Amino acid sequence: MFCKRLFISLLFITALVTTTYTQTTPSMEKERKETVPQYAYSEKEWDKVSDYIEQQYGKSDIVGHEMVSPDIHCDIVIVPPTEEQPYYKLITMGAGAYKMNVPKDLRSYVCDRAEYVIFLPKHWNLQSSKEEDYWPIRMLKTIARLPIRAEDWLCDSHDVQLTEDESPLAENTGFNSCVLMSSIGKNGQEVKPLKLGLIGKKVAFYQLYPLYPEELQFKMEHSFDELMDKMDAEDNLIINIHRKNYCK
Repeated sequence: MFCKRLFISLLFITALVTTTYTQTTPSMEKERKETVPQYAYSEKEWDKVSDYIEQQYGKSDIVGHEMVSPDIHCDIVIVPPTEEQPYYKLITMGAGAYKMNVPKDLRSYVCDRAEYVIFLPKHWNLQSSKEEDYWPIRMLKTIARLPIRAEDWLCDSHDVQLTEDESPLAENTGFNSCVLMSSIGKNGQEVKPLKLGLIGKKVAFYQLYPLYPEELQFKMEHSFDELMDKMDAEDNLIINIHRKNYCK
């Protein structure tokens, strides 16, 4: 595990996180291909990532399309709840087009590209623009752009403080940060990195798990593994704004 703490202000992403949720259509695919941001998958890579997300997380025709994309084009794929898995799965698609600045001595076993994942309960209002509903999506887009803005890198066990004054992300939650973990797919399996090409170009998939301030502090003072040991094994990766604070 590579313990690392990053801090990022949310101010710079105000204009970047605007999305519209709709069913993907051929015209939208054409517009996406014609509007190329600074860092972009090739058409072949885009299709490969899309197919892999469906394979690992489930089928979806609903995508949060980003309206402004000056660096990466970061859409949000939304896999709807099913009877077997009654929760939403939200996966970024486009973040992995950017090659992160991974230190040379770690490049043999840390992916320099990544997409990010969160699970939300089935009652979550994804159509709402209120911050108490939108903050998980803002968190996804913030993390997706962090390596670009900071010229840095992320991998599992890294944590990110998401508010400057350690305040909560929204009025309905006490979370103010998150930690990256290995992502879990539709069959309970760990989602392995996707190989995009023949010469080592891989995209990792990381789950974002929100933390309370005390949990973040504990991880900083101890370790990711010790924090995980404190948490209840029955807690799963679905975001629960009422879950227990394990370090309070």
